[in-house]
Formats: sequence, structure tokens, C-alpha cells
Amino acid sequence: LSFTDICFSTTMIPKMLVNLQAQNQSITYAGCLTQTCFVLSFGSLESFLLSVMAYDHYVAICHPLRYTAITNPRLCGLLSLVSLLFSILDALLHSLMLLQLSFCTDLEIPYFFCEVVQVIRVACSETLINNIILCFTASILGALPFSGIIFSYTQIVSSILRIPSAGGKYKAFSTCGSHLSVVSLFYGTTLGAYMSTTFTHSSRKTAVASMLYTVVTPMMNPFIYSLRNRDIKGAFRSIIRYTPAFQ
Repeated sequence: LSFTDICFSTTMIPKMLVNLQAQNQSITYAGCLTQTCFVLSFGSLESFLLSVMAYDHYVAICHPLRYTAITNPRLCGLLSLVSLLFSILDALLHSLMLLQLSFCTDLEIPYFFCEVVQVIRVACSETLINNIILCFTASILGALPFSGIIFSYTQIVSSILRIPSAGGKYKAFSTCGSHLSVVSLFYGTTLGAYMSTTFTHSSRKTAVASMLYTVVTPMMNPFIYSLRNRDIKGAFRSIIRYTPAFQ
């Protein structure tokens, strides 16, 4: 997940920084299509990985005695490989469909990077087929991982509620805390970004919304998971204790 976050941000942030420094917001046609392909790949991969991690938590809490037998390295590798394969195929499909479109000159995209929906909107040719494929793949590849997460946590909550001790319930919930935070952050900001493009015509608000799920979310994920580590917590407390600004 961390590697995917790094790649996801790397496809956009370097170009954005170059544009800011040069005071030039342009991007080439080939660069835009390439960026769209990588954004789709790593965005879809993150969604699939979050679903796989939800399944991992489900097995750990609902079937703890069989955890090591079920989540063996072979299954983990297979799930990761399948997630990567579906993500690449989805990105290639949309990229090839974008190549069929024609574009006018001096086009403006309200995002600070090339996103497939926004690129389709500024096309000068017929985009019906592109929109149909976009809706179909989004409903399948988007709803499938999210449904897996919902199912896993439904089973997890049901299993936790049957635990008699309060300490056992707290320990089980704390196991899922980091993953739930990441899932809420990723899907919440993504949904907010797409809703903002639907209900607002302000390019500034749209750009800010897109930055939330493309920059802020990948940046927050390592902090969310690292703060559960005892060594990290101890080092963080030591920094606060011995830093004059906090005294």
C-alpha cells in the first residue's frame, strides 16, 4: 500500500511542482495520456489492496486459529497479482479509448493533473462509448472492492459483538482502526472530489477536492499506520518531551 501511495503521488506531484515553478500550467498530449494511464493504474490498485487488507482483517478476527493457513504467502501474492492485473487492464482500456478521441487546442482541465473523466469532457469528438465503458468499469471495478470491504467489516463487527469481554472487543476494534481510517479517507475524499465536479462549476474548488484524494490521502496513510507501532509512538513522545517548542 505504501509503495502504491508513493507511485500514485509521483505520477502527479513532480509535474505539478514543475508547472508551479515555471508558472506554466500546460502539459503535452502524450504526457496527459500517460499521466491518465498511471493515475488509473495506481488509483485502482489502491482500491483493490484496501479490499484485500479488509479480507486479511476478516480472517484474523473471524477465523484466528486458521489465519496462518488461509493467508499464506501464496494467497497473498496471488491476490496482489490479480489486483495489479485488473488495475493495469482497466488503465490500458481507458487509455486506448482516449486515443480514439480528437481534441481541440487550448483546452483547460479543472484538475491539476489529467484525470480520465475530465479528459473525456474536453474532447471535441463523440464520447458516448467512452462514457459507457467508464460507467461499466467503475460499477464493476469500483463497486467490487468496496463491496468486499463492506462484507468483511459486516462479518468483523458481527464477530466482535459476540466477544464477551470489553478488553477483547477493544483489542479487536483497535486491530481494524488504522485500516478503517485509511478506507474512510480514501473513499470519502474520492467521493467528495467527484461530487464536487458534479455540483459545482468552480475550478478552484474542484482542484482542491482532487488534491485531497491524490495528495493528502497518500501522505496520511503512512502516518496512520506508523502511529500504531510502539517504537514510533515512543520516538514521537521523546521528540515532544525534549523539544523546547512543546515545553
